[in-house]
Amino acid sequence: MKLHRDELTPHMQEYTRFDDRGEARYLPYLMYFHRAGYRSPVINTDRAGFRLSHGPDGETASAAGRMPAGPVRLVSGSSTVLGIGATSDATTLASQLWRKHAPSAPWLNFGGRCYNSTQELLLFTLYRHLLPEIEEIVVFSGLNDLTVGRLPEWQQGDHGAFWFCGEYFDKMEELRESNRRAAGTKLLGRRPERRRTISTHDDVRRDIPAVIDAAAELTLRHLDSWRRLAGPAARLTYVLQPMALWMRDRHAPQERLLFDEIDRISKLGTWEALYGDISRKEVARAFSDKLEAGCEKLGIRYVDLNPVVAEAVTERDWIFVDRAHYTDHGYDLVARILAETLGLS
Repeated sequence: MKLHRDELTPHMQEYTRFDDRGEARYLPYLMYFHRAGYRSPVINTDRAGFRLSHGPDGETASAAGRMPAGPVRLVSGSSTVLGIGATSDATTLASQLWRKHAPSAPWLNFGGRCYNSTQELLLFTLYRHLLPEIEEIVVFSGLNDLTVGRLPEWQQGDHGAFWFCGEYFDKMEELRESNRRAAGTKLLGRRPERRRTISTHDDVRRDIPAVIDAAAELTLRHLDSWRRLAGPAARLTYVLQPMALWMRDRHAPQERLLFDEIDRISKLGTWEALYGDISRKEVARAFSDKLEAGCEKLGIRYVDLNPVVAEAVTERDWIFVDRAHYTDHGYDLVARILAETLGLS
């Protein structure tokens, strides 16, 4: 039987190919980033793995590729900023801003698939040298920080857990064991017990207020670094990304079909079983309140776009391909509302 996603969003198959774990690109410091020099009708990346943005006259730009003269603007975040769900490079959030809603300066796509706030900051830090003057930075994020914030304490460390960190810890433990064998290490005549590296759903932290506190503290710590690195000439804004369940209770017919199908075919479990505890509106509000208060202290502009976008749509508006990523219409709508809310031109 043909899947609804193949009928409604056939281009999503290209994102599956793009994100093939067998072709994962592992990088020092960042852990992983997109495939470099990737070419397809849907998604294209430059020599460093940044997705291309499109401008109003058909020009393109990216951090490690072609760069127009003059100052630039950045939109940073995870896979929603990367543009999962967009049918082409020209319909991502960065491109919709540059092409239509805030075209006075180019917008560069600094989205990283499966990134948390630590990796978002590192990506900017490591590639800042490629960029000209920056006049605007929008960090459009939040969901991943709550998601990985639920991983167990022993995976959090000083800088928070990250997607696929169990794989990292597992391989490091293998290396540790190999080095012990090579050095003939013994512990009272017994082989040291292998440390636990992979978590299960049973290990998820259930104290959601503590998860919110930790995620907000890390995010604000990183935003303070963003502020210092950006410098006084760049305006910095943090935007809590619109997520389907944070926005509304009733969804467009296409969204209901896709959400139900994703739950049915998922090998890991339903969204409710995996992420239901951080998908409540009251959780988003509590997280937003902490971020807003922290941003005010730091002198960073803050916007929660969930209620703003929710007010602008009806149940007929199909804006999500899944609960986190948008359709072309969704990216266009969010870009327009973002530009209007921030006074961008």
